[in-house]
Amino acid sequence: MSSRLVVLFVALSFLIVTWIYFLINPSYDKSLRAKYYYEIGDYKEALSLAKDAFSSDVYNRMASTVMAQSIIAMKYISYIETAKKYKEIINEIATHAVVSDADKAKMRLMCQIMISSYVKLAPSVLTDEELISDAAKYNDEFEKLFEKINK
Repeated sequence: MSSRLVVLFVALSFLIVTWIYFLINPSYDKSLRAKYYYEIGDYKEALSLAKDAFSSDVYNRMASTVMAQSIIAMKYISYIETAKKYKEIINEIATHAVVSDADKAKMRLMCQIMISSYVKLAPSVLTDEELISDAAKYNDEFEKLFEKINK
């Protein structure tokens, strides 16, 4: 019975010391806040907090991970925003009665940019699935449009 109490006491002591360390160390406080902002989708704030946490403690693996994941997520967001902008331009061109060769060249170039940009995206296990699927959807649309333009 006493050996169980000793093990329980040691385990509780370890948990208390660990919790106090997290509360006292500002690096881990910032990395926990960065993780929160990452989870709610505020990747810029998550990146900022993770960079601060990592600069004050380079051994903070949580800060390092959140920083890397935020950068990946922001690349996906940038890709999706660019795709939306290009689709608006292409839709505006498509409303013209006659699509000139110059307009076709513009659309072809936008498609090539988006297709080559998609290849450079590298998701990780922690990357938001919605971002990955949205980027893939836009890539498919640009590939199909590129095929239609080149016919």
